[in-house]
Amino acid sequence: MLRRLHHEQPENFAFTPANQAWAEAQMTKYPEGRQASAIIPLLWRAQEQEGWLSRPAIEHISDMLGLAYIRGLEVATFYFMFQLQPVGSIAHIQICGTTTCMICGAEDLVGLCKERIAPNPHELSADGKFSWEEVECLGACANAPMAQIGKDYYEDLTRDKLIALLDDLSAGKVPVPGPQNGRYASEPLSGLTSLTGHDSGKTQYNASAQLAVDIGDSVKRIDGTEVPLLTPWLKGANADKKPAAAKKTKAAAKPATSKRAVGESSDKHSETPGEAPKAKAKAKPKTGSVAPAPAKADAATAAGKKPRTMKAPRKAGADDLKMIKGVGPKLEGLLNTMGYFHYDQIAKWDAQAVAWVDENLEGFKGRVSRDNWVEQAVKLAAGEETEFSTRASKGNIYKD
Repeated sequence: MLRRLHHEQPENFAFTPANQAWAEAQMTKYPEGRQASAIIPLLWRAQEQEGWLSRPAIEHISDMLGLAYIRGLEVATFYFMFQLQPVGSIAHIQICGTTTCMICGAEDLVGLCKERIAPNPHELSADGKFSWEEVECLGACANAPMAQIGKDYYEDLTRDKLIALLDDLSAGKVPVPGPQNGRYASEPLSGLTSLTGHDSGKTQYNASAQLAVDIGDSVKRIDGTEVPLLTPWLKGANADKKPAAAKKTKAAAKPATSKRAVGESSDKHSETPGEAPKAKAKAKPKTGSVAPAPAKADAATAAGKKPRTMKAPRKAGADDLKMIKGVGPKLEGLLNTMGYFHYDQIAKWDAQAVAWVDENLEGFKGRVSRDNWVEQAVKLAAGEETEFSTRASKGNIYKD
């Protein structure tokens, strides 16, 4: 399949400040002179932010990594995970059409996409909300037919079930991913015939679907503020290393005015056919620091200081810590054992306290920072609700 850049391109691209800090941090994972190895995660982050990969985005990232533009284009056009044209503002539907899914009804799903979204793959729906394509095997053959929407798998689909998914997404709802026919994971429809003593079912949904439910909106664009910037690989000897700051691309320096066609370019990295690409100096890390990240993210690399605990909850009883996103029954029990029973205890944790708890949550290291417990606890302690606690109070998100 021939993969080309879209015929219309935006004038420029820029990461959000949080995504820019994230991207620069990824570059520090690699030895000096090897920052180009970060190209795939950086391209993927740009796609998560915008929904698709534009030429200015590819060039911006190439500049960050010290690559000739043609090298960035080679990667972006090679991998089918990268969308080179605009996608639906809500979701891009990828229907698996390989053997197992085809036998189990994928052609019906493709037919529905042609009816409901657009006649051809990669075309936007009339309202601009959806786009679709047929892809090769996504590895969920036991749950065929299936589709991938964002990072989530929607399995055991039928035409009617896909209609319901599209209706929910169009209405602003995020359907629960995973099997759509009542199965927990990939067990036989008639029930388990072996491994009947395993611990599946400890959560309401299987691990992948449960994570998506906990996150809440797993199809939205990623602006980088959803989770704090964590750089645990910078501990110890690497702590002094600073990420390479982004260079300003020509495209980014231009005001965002009219759109331009792909062929209209005067960038210095363009290469004439038959000529060898000009060498470009490798990007060297600047002496500056990464863009400021939340205090709790910086604390994740510190030793921390144990916050004050309680021997028992107050007379009124312990708070339901499961109203904090990321705290399930097991974590609630662990926190109680450690001496934490109330929202206001967690709300008072400073950066040092967060660092200590993150390091001492056996089996759940980093969870406090990742899910912003302190921010949630501040609201809950004040009698307010969070988006997660509102959903949790309406139904059992966690199942003991």
